Amino acid sequence: MTPERFDFYDNQQNWLGTAPRTEVHAKGYWHRSFHCWIVRDEGAQRMVLFQRRRDIKDTFPLYYDITAAGHLTAGEQLHEASRELEEELGVQAAFETLTYLLTAKQELQGEVRGVPFIDREFSAVYGLCLNQPLEDYILQPSEVHGLYEVALDDLLALIRGEREAIEATGIRMETELLASSTNQNTDELTELRASDDVPSSPSAVRETVTVYAHEFVPHGADYYIRVLEALYDVPPSKPNTL
Repeated sequence: MTPERFDFYDNQQNWLGTAPRTEVHAKGYWHRSFHCWIVRDEGAQRMVLFQRRRDIKDTFPLYYDITAAGHLTAGEQLHEASRELEEELGVQAAFETLTYLLTAKQELQGEVRGVPFIDREFSAVYGLCLNQPLEDYILQPSEVHGLYEVALDDLLALIRGEREAIEATGIRMETELLASSTNQNTDELTELRASDDVPSSPSAVRETVTVYAHEFVPHGADYYIRVLEALYDVPPSKPNTL
């Protein structure tokens, strides 16, 4: 299978070339990504959804993160990157129905399974208000461990340091794929992530978890606060526009 390739840029977003994903993260090349946060309304209260990343991810495995996100592959345009919603969550939403929130410039570093990474991204951040229950989402087993929701007010309080922990309700996928894929080698996991043939998980277990701020991918408090505050203004989606 051909390795996944990204366009990479200088720190002013001037295009420089393309390189394999592994090289981009190993050498810290600037590249582009797409973020989409999903909210829903429950009476007068707005809820926000976030995912837990799979344990096989090459950056921040098992951390809580954006509802759906992904890198732009080489030659891909931003409007095409909204495919991440369908791939990760089974959500078919036209790019035009998303609400632009902001663009973030981020530098994250870490080490996974003994391999260091430097993740430098220009991230276009969008919001979507989708009033459907968690069980209606179809999670991608190779990417998403679970999907959770909390009151937007509560998550903001957690990030601001006003709460030590919050309770989140969610669904966690249970399939043979989740159990067996952790034993595969790195090359196999890369192919698994890139494959279009990986089936969505057919069943889920509902659970309540206690969530702490340090369990989220360290995008930074400023990023989370700006995004979460902007999500209050995302308008509900019209059913016939999705």
